[in-house]
Amino acid sequence: MPVIETLENRWMRAWINGDVKELKGLTARNFRLVMGSRPAAILDAPSWLDAVNGRFLCTGYRFGDIYVRDVGSVAVFASQMTIKATLGEKDWSGEYWVTDIWRKSRVRRKWQMVERILSRPDTDRQLPDGIRSLQLWRR
Repeated sequence: MPVIETLENRWMRAWINGDVKELKGLTARNFRLVMGSRPAAILDAPSWLDAVNGRFLCTGYRFGDIYVRDVGSVAVFASQMTIKATLGEKDWSGEYWVTDIWRKSRVRRKWQMVERILSRPDTDRQLPDGIRSLQLWRR
């Protein structure tokens, strides 16, 4: 679904540029950023938009393989992502797995991100082969 891939890139460029106005337009009011950490950490939309102004900075990103699933008024975007970022004074750069949920608004019918889940990918190379062995359509 090319429209979601385009919106993903707009969202990331707005974060890099600190463009709160653009991010606000692309981000739903009930947005949550969920960090797949122990313990999990959550930012709501106002906290996220405030953090973009200096405390949670992104200076570069690159998506890997992209998976998009359109389920009507909702779309799911998932990808590996290499990110160059800082959280306060700490370098937060690295490899992540990102899963974003986009929803088409009811009134204006425009896509907005409602949830972003970031986590570190599993480095066990046997895991993908193990999961593929469970896929019924490959038998």
